[in-house]
Amino acid sequence: MQARIKWVDGAMFVGETGSGHAVVMDGPPDHGGRNLGVRPMEMILLGVGGCSSFDVVQILQKGRHDVVDCVTEISAERVDTIPSVFSKIHLHFVISGKRLKEAAVERAVRLSAEKYCSASIMLGKAVEITHDFKVIEV
Repeated sequence: MQARIKWVDGAMFVGETGSGHAVVMDGPPDHGGRNLGVRPMEMILLGVGGCSSFDVVQILQKGRHDVVDCVTEISAERVDTIPSVFSKIHLHFVISGKRLKEAAVERAVRLSAEKYCSASIMLGKAVEITHDFKVIEV
């Protein structure tokens, strides 16, 4: 896996992935940015949420569960000292579907957290990561 980060100006950078996609990252005005892109630390949260969400949906679909939507709300806390690393990350999965069993969703969330999500498993070595979920019948 490869990526490339190109400085644009101020605190703005463009990240290009090996798969051919690009994203703009920018800082706040008090750090020389113009607030025109996502912050790098926010990218980490998006990566964890995307990786976990992908796992949960895939696990449920492979189990032939009728999933119609998945929204993952992520909250995080950072320490007050430099480096301002994450101290806690919480993922709240809101899974909508037809006749979804809570036990199946719980299993999918657990498998993602403990076995499949490379991002959360890697970060979990340094950060407290918690998960919960809500099932919505549609």
